[in-house]
Formats: sequence, structure tokens, C-alpha cells
Amino acid sequence: MRSLFPHAAETAGVVVRVSVSYLPEQSEPRRGRWFWAYHVRIENEGRQAVQLLTRHWVITDGRGARHSVEGEGVVGEQPLIEPGGSFDYVSGCPLATPTGQMQGSYRVVGEDGAQFDVAIPKFALVAPAVAT
Repeated sequence: MRSLFPHAAETAGVVVRVSVSYLPEQSEPRRGRWFWAYHVRIENEGRQAVQLLTRHWVITDGRGARHSVEGEGVVGEQPLIEPGGSFDYVSGCPLATPTGQMQGSYRVVGEDGAQFDVAIPKFALVAPAVAT
């Protein structure tokens, strides 16, 4: 699993794994637009079900400009993840530079009603060098 999801972080029994892919077919470097897809797997290794409520991403481009994205759920869902279960989704990120990074957190609530933040590991966005 390490090779499929090279980035991982664990918080209170919830593991967030991420893999990222550069998408040349959706990028337009001549117009200053690079695009990546990222695949997230959220695994519940704890003893109680957790529901993902909100997301908070910090996206930093190659010039150091930071952009914060917050919202309810992920890909239109607020999944309930049972103990031993997981939830996968794929989303995308455009940047105006060929490099950058993303990191963040999810707010989840356990069956006991306690809310806590789950770390999303930092991962790099790097477009391959293109010969001109």
C-alpha cells in the first residue's frame, strides 16, 4: 500500500493516505496552467465509526502563494466510515506554477459525538520537466 499511497498521516486511529498524479492532458503550460489529480483513502483503524464533516486544504504554489479551501464533506459527500472501513475519492488541483504542495485536515465526528481534526499529509505537486 505504501507505493500506491506514498503520503500518509494518522490521527487518533484515522489514517489519511494520498497519491498524486500530474495530468498533462488537462494542463496548458503555455497558458500558465498545470493540473494534478489526487487520490485520497481515509481508513478508520479506530474502535468507533467516524463521519467526515468538513475539509480544509492549504494549497501553496511554486511562488509561495497560499490558498485556503474549506467546505463541507468531500466530493459532495460526508461519508460515515465504520471501524476497519475506508473511503476513497479522487479530486483535482490546478496551479499557475509547475510546482506546489497541498496539505490540510478533515473535521470528523465520532459515534460518541466528539469532533476532532484529522491531518492530511503534505504532498508535492510537481510537473515533469518538458523539453522545449
